[in-house]
Amino acid sequence: MNIGEAKFVTSAADKRGFLKTEKPVIAVCGKSNVGKSSFINMLANRKQLARASAEPGRTRLVNYFDFGQFVLADLPGYGFARVSQGEKQRWAQLLDDFFADGNVEHVFALADIRHDPTADDKTMIGFLYATQTPFTIVATKADKLSRMRVREAVRRIAACFKTGEGNVIATSAETRQGREEVLSVLEGVCARFASPEWDADEEDAGEAQ
Repeated sequence: MNIGEAKFVTSAADKRGFLKTEKPVIAVCGKSNVGKSSFINMLANRKQLARASAEPGRTRLVNYFDFGQFVLADLPGYGFARVSQGEKQRWAQLLDDFFADGNVEHVFALADIRHDPTADDKTMIGFLYATQTPFTIVATKADKLSRMRVREAVRRIAACFKTGEGNVIATSAETRQGREEVLSVLEGVCARFASPEWDADEEDAGEAQ
């Protein structure tokens, strides 16, 4: 997949502002300071399409970006300790409403490859399983580890989230590692969205063999 010129579209503070679009919506989620903005900028081949806040936990909106073939929704980061309980509940409601809208084709769930997934990470993945939302784990900041430790971390993260290692992509915004793998996932999601019978055809072809 080739990414054209990506652009910011709008932000939503609650469900009244959620973007209505005929394109597939791909969500990006993760804890505060996990590298969501850097990940989005890497995909877009731009340095400041998504702007990271100097203070974790400041992004409290759903930010939408048009990538041409799909719309990417950047969700508020979770798990930041220095916010009130009321604010955490508001974020949780925003995420509940966002996924209840039924407009999400796929989720890139980001986790810091250097650390074990947090309780909030596990809760997020459990939510995706419960809602049967397709997802791919993106293990960020892979440039901070050696290749051997990256492989070990991918195995550990996959086991923690009860998914296959092939569903975990190690990425680095600095070196662009993993970008092509992410684009390949996006291409598949867009193909299925455009042609829902594509999955059935693939299954038939597999059975025929």
